[in-house]
Amino acid sequence: MTVDERYVVLGLAHVRSPWAAAVTRWSTAGSLPIELIKCLGVDELRARLAAGRLFSAALLDARLAAVDRDLLAALAGAEVPALVVETGGRHRDWTAIGAAATLPADLDRTALLDALVEHARLVDAVPPELAADAAGGRPVAAWRGRLVAVTGRPGCGRSTIAAAIAQRLAHDPRHAGDVVLADLCHRAHQAILHDARDVVPGVQELVEAHRTGAPSFEQVRDLCFDVPVRRYRLLLGLRRPRDWVTVRPRALGAALDGLRRSTRLVVADVDDDLDGEAETGSADLEDRNGMARTVVAAADLVVVVATPTVTGLHGLVGLLDDLRRFGVPGERTLVVLNRSPRTVRTRAELTRTVAELTGARERPDPHLGPVHVPERRSVEPVHRDLARLPAAVAEPAGLAVLDALDPLEVRTDEPAADEPVPIRPGELGHWSDPDADDDLPDAGVGP
Repeated sequence: MTVDERYVVLGLAHVRSPWAAAVTRWSTAGSLPIELIKCLGVDELRARLAAGRLFSAALLDARLAAVDRDLLAALAGAEVPALVVETGGRHRDWTAIGAAATLPADLDRTALLDALVEHARLVDAVPPELAADAAGGRPVAAWRGRLVAVTGRPGCGRSTIAAAIAQRLAHDPRHAGDVVLADLCHRAHQAILHDARDVVPGVQELVEAHRTGAPSFEQVRDLCFDVPVRRYRLLLGLRRPRDWVTVRPRALGAALDGLRRSTRLVVADVDDDLDGEAETGSADLEDRNGMARTVVAAADLVVVVATPTVTGLHGLVGLLDDLRRFGVPGERTLVVLNRSPRTVRTRAELTRTVAELTGARERPDPHLGPVHVPERRSVEPVHRDLARLPAAVAEPAGLAVLDALDPLEVRTDEPAADEPVPIRPGELGHWSDPDADDDLPDAGVGP
């Protein structure tokens, strides 16, 4: 370490934290080679990260509610290791959700310096291993269950079809009843359709559990309700539509990943709005649509439900276009026509109409289907009594999903749509135009 080198450390602490005052004294007195920058809140810390200055590490107080998975991910994205100082209360495994290390509540100079030497870097000293990490590939993710997203315009019967698919897949021997139906819509209907007497736990508790921790498989499974007559488990949705503000992006992604690791297959009932900041310029709208965007981006198969009406087919065409712009290929998109007529001739006419309207004949990767689910008047009493859905409803869509999933590879190592992707040296090319070199004047170099 040279004379000019030191550790530039961001500090975010509770007003009554004794370790913050101690670190300030060590920095001021020169007992440690530290430049401590104290932040008044998480907004100031994020603003300093966005300013582009190089930081060695961040000291975070474990008792602050703002210290969660999203903040640790923001620090990791800025290549700033997070050192979480425990408070002596309930112990959490902070390293499991993104922290570089955990320090004791009675922090001393030796422990702090050892942590900085191990995890942080001196300003203006770039370790050579960083370049090697940038050139390497992403690690392969561990096993997780398959994910089927069910979406559609309002009024198409999406929630009923999602429950029917979960019921049929739960009775398939390959899944052995290990299926979860997750309600991830703003206006959640699965609690009503399943006559759920309790409104907790649900998706909010699942996300909160992953916001500051890494719950076990058993803890994740305990957040779901058993539906014995249909052999699947149910994850209840938001209690109020405005509760989407409590679902943070990083915690949501971790919650979905934890749910998939605890079961063989997840059927997610999601909204049809996929607009984000790139399309609208609104970061708030992207957060509002975060559940649908996160699920669709990670889904092995997206089931699009529509009704065989003028407005239903119009909404189907628009939604299929939205999915393609979002990056979902045709081989992972299955169209289901709910309340379809029973005559073969009319169904053939509908199939031809859908192909013409969506341009499926001209596409190299057309969507799958459509699959026709007939109208059944007995569906409402089934929901009321929480009985098994009729085979006429569950079999067509469920078998089509099984057939579509079989040839598809499991998506285990693909990043989410809004996650940063590492860029290797040389991948961005250059700004100069090779064709314009001839127009430049001779610089006079050489003979």
